Amino acid sequence: MRFLQRADRLVSRVGILPGTFNPVTVAHLAVAEAGLRTVDEVVFVLPRAFPHKPYTGASFEDRIEMLQAVLPRDSQFSIATSQSGLFKDIAAEYRTAFGPDTNLTFLCGRDAAERIATWDYDEPLAFQSMLREFNLLVAARHGEYEAPDELHGAIGRLELRGPYDHVSSSEVRDRIREGRDWEHLVPPAIHDKVRKIYG
Repeated sequence: MRFLQRADRLVSRVGILPGTFNPVTVAHLAVAEAGLRTVDEVVFVLPRAFPHKPYTGASFEDRIEMLQAVLPRDSQFSIATSQSGLFKDIAAEYRTAFGPDTNLTFLCGRDAAERIATWDYDEPLAFQSMLREFNLLVAARHGEYEAPDELHGAIGRLELRGPYDHVSSSEVRDRIREGRDWEHLVPPAIHDKVRKIYG
């Protein structure tokens, strides 16, 4: 894991927000801000390779620039890159770099939680094993995530301030392609860059 921007403080509880950020949306920021009610720092992690989709649209460098444009340096938000997009690999990279003592919590939406819970990791009970290494905070997205009873202690609900079901990176791209309004879905600091990349 390589940090490109790091919150300037000692922390014991770290929230990790992995994403494709293609582009960054107001929902990404809402998830991160909600996470700060539980953790000391939120790290936006951009993987160099994704397990479920290829790089299309914005380049890796473009996505980093968008993150840097919307996340102030003097905040509790950090930016890092990882080699893999799997949560278990991101957690392992973080612990290799910073040791085993940090309390890690991954922040995600219901769709991402369902995807990692059902991913084929080629080993039995892999998801349950991962949740001994980190917790999950899951935001509702077109419905709440229903965690199995035995995992309720490791999976919590992430309360967002406002409705964000309609916000996604793919919705931004679709609206731009169709000539519809999209600016309300994206932080103002990157409007020009989004228009240049996707328009």
